[in-house]
Amino acid sequence: LVALFFLGWALLSFPLLALWDHDVLVLGLPLFPMALFGVWLLLIVAVAWVVERRPELSPDPPVH
Repeated sequence: LVALFFLGWALLSFPLLALWDHDVLVLGLPLFPMALFGVWLLLIVAVAWVVERRPELSPDPPVH
């Protein structure tokens, strides 16, 4: 999760966001907001995947 935090921080920082700031339309929408929300969505999906794939910690050992 810490690595995803720093990845998100880097991807949403100014120098990399400036790469997407052009007068281009994607599906009729400006590229900059599409890229911004796309990166945000990918980060949310990655965090959900990391959190959901961890085995649950149970205080009781499994019963056989």
